[in-house]
Amino acid sequence: MSQEYWEARYQTADMPWEKGAASPGLVDFLASHPELPRGTVCVPGCGTGHDVREFAAAGFETHGFDIAPSGIRLAEEKTKQAGLEATFQLADFLRDEPPQKFDWLFEHTLFCAIQPGEREEYVRAVLRWLKPDGNYLAVNYLIPDIDGPPFGTTRAEILKRFSPHFDLLAEWVPRSYPNRTDKERMFCWRRKAG
Repeated sequence: MSQEYWEARYQTADMPWEKGAASPGLVDFLASHPELPRGTVCVPGCGTGHDVREFAAAGFETHGFDIAPSGIRLAEEKTKQAGLEATFQLADFLRDEPPQKFDWLFEHTLFCAIQPGEREEYVRAVLRWLKPDGNYLAVNYLIPDIDGPPFGTTRAEILKRFSPHFDLLAEWVPRSYPNRTDKERMFCWRRKAG
């Protein structure tokens, strides 16, 4: 999907993914892991920045990226209103070079938003933007839909795509937004060295 497509969705307020709050799975993960080293976090496809702000409030140096200018503008406004600090930048996560390598990369509804044919590019992008031994934390939307976005995926596809490059540290069914209960699975990966 093009920048024009996503920008038009913002301009027409056609944003069913906008839930007004951070991913419940992320909220719970950060609350239950206060011992995590506070490093840099990349949130690609950040939208209006709820997940970025959740990481920032927990003490991480957080960077949000989105392809839609209106998403970035709204994220900056909401972050300022919340009294938090985070960096937002217009970027095409799949194709652009990262401004730096990150300790953490958090996925929430970007993998399911891109065309399924771009998923190998997505894996390569995660590797490009993440430091060696960096952590990839993902809330994947396990739905059967083929006429997205969102486009469905399965646990088997996730494992097949990411296992060659990452060690799976944990996976679980997270607390979700009401309309996504039992449709999400959370994965915590560490990038393999080399």
